[in-house]
Amino acid sequence: MISFLIAVVLLLLGYFLYSKIIERILKIDPTRQTPAVAHPDGVDYVPMKSWRIFLIQFLNIAGVGPICGAIMGAQFGTASFLWIVFGCIFAGAVHDFIAAFISIRMDGASLPEIHGKYLGNGMKQFMRGFTVILMILVGAVFVNTPAVLLNNNFTPDWNIFIWVGIIFAYYLIATLLPIDKLIGRLYPIFGFLLLGMAIAIVVAFIVYRPDMPEVWQGLQNTHPNAKHNPIFPMMFISIACGAISGFHATQSPLMARCMTNERQARPIFYGAMITEGIVALIWAAAATVFYHDPILAQKTMVDGHPLGGNAMVGVIANEWFPPVIATICILGVISAAITSGDTALRSARLIVADFMHVDQKPIPKRLLVALPVFVLAAALLVFSLANPTGFDYIWRYFSWANQVLAMVTLWAVTVFLSRNTKGLWYFVSLIPAMFMTMVTVSFIFVAEKEGLGTLIPRPVGYSLAALITLLITGLFLFKKHHKMQLFD
Repeated sequence: MISFLIAVVLLLLGYFLYSKIIERILKIDPTRQTPAVAHPDGVDYVPMKSWRIFLIQFLNIAGVGPICGAIMGAQFGTASFLWIVFGCIFAGAVHDFIAAFISIRMDGASLPEIHGKYLGNGMKQFMRGFTVILMILVGAVFVNTPAVLLNNNFTPDWNIFIWVGIIFAYYLIATLLPIDKLIGRLYPIFGFLLLGMAIAIVVAFIVYRPDMPEVWQGLQNTHPNAKHNPIFPMMFISIACGAISGFHATQSPLMARCMTNERQARPIFYGAMITEGIVALIWAAAATVFYHDPILAQKTMVDGHPLGGNAMVGVIANEWFPPVIATICILGVISAAITSGDTALRSARLIVADFMHVDQKPIPKRLLVALPVFVLAAALLVFSLANPTGFDYIWRYFSWANQVLAMVTLWAVTVFLSRNTKGLWYFVSLIPAMFMTMVTVSFIFVAEKEGLGTLIPRPVGYSLAALITLLITGLFLFKKHHKMQLFD
């Protein structure tokens, strides 16, 4: 329990201390007009109050990542605590904050446009397609999750596709309506529900005083299939949204288009990431208790295989809470999934509209852009529900693609800092960029089911990943010296 409390304190210190350093590096200008003030359009560029933007941003980035991802990451042991804390402070929150700031300075530009400006036109074209594909994966995953939870826990006699249809209909409405009409009004309520769910877990810690393993007792890999799932890089892929997630930077421009003052950026973007880190830490700690306790551990397995993150939510809630509170916890997870799925598809619409130069004021044009995105998401969803392993397959590639996007965004942020700051301040993103490059590339060489791990010896895989990371770093330093685009 002491490790958990220290981790929470460190996350809070990260916000109150390190975020101010990042803010000074960026040279926030409170007198500069934001995109929402300069040209509000009543659809996407809509001025909103700071607290409302914070809650929407928190819901946008949270989803089921800091819950299910943290639970799956906790299988690796207390090393998950360290990754959530230091990943969140020095990588994830920096990634979210600076990406949002760049979007503000680029008139609310979408993420691929930022990639293009700082990594070159070729990277922009590639990341347009890559990011839209990721958003479609997110949409499919975050329809599957709430549909399964709703069907299993509340309407077991229904055909699951009834819930799929209802959720998709909501997503389409939320994607097409102006951001302040539905998202701006409902999300703050969902945000309080998600935070309340996390607080309920903390109360359970106080009431039950569970035997929680401490970091200093060892960082050994406790995964039930540890031989085939090394902590590096598997844990760093499993825990994304609670530490660093490329998906977050796709959401930042949505809120960058609603801010009225640049001073709002630090509490909204860095603050929302720290809040999400605390939520992830709470769920990781709860899951660690279950995996660590011999009796409770029996409830985390079915037929010799560990339960997925969604199922573990129900196990934890039903073990620690009376039915009413357990139901609220499950509804909180459902709302978290829904509120990320709709904004993911909204982001896909905006990205496509930006590069196709389609005016998004008329509803028919919004619908024209949104429909192909929804059709592709629906096709993936049908595959995930029809195939017993379909969801796991999509989730693994979603997680990896998510971290690849974070890695690319960190390189764009590093180029931005190297051009707009003096000295070596760009190291605040260079080190995380190098680390995430090593994580995502080594996953390809080390992962046995998803990558080449069965073909390449693990030491060779790590060596190849390190070599590629050093080559990209060397390319950055060379082109920085010659003031050239990184990937042109």
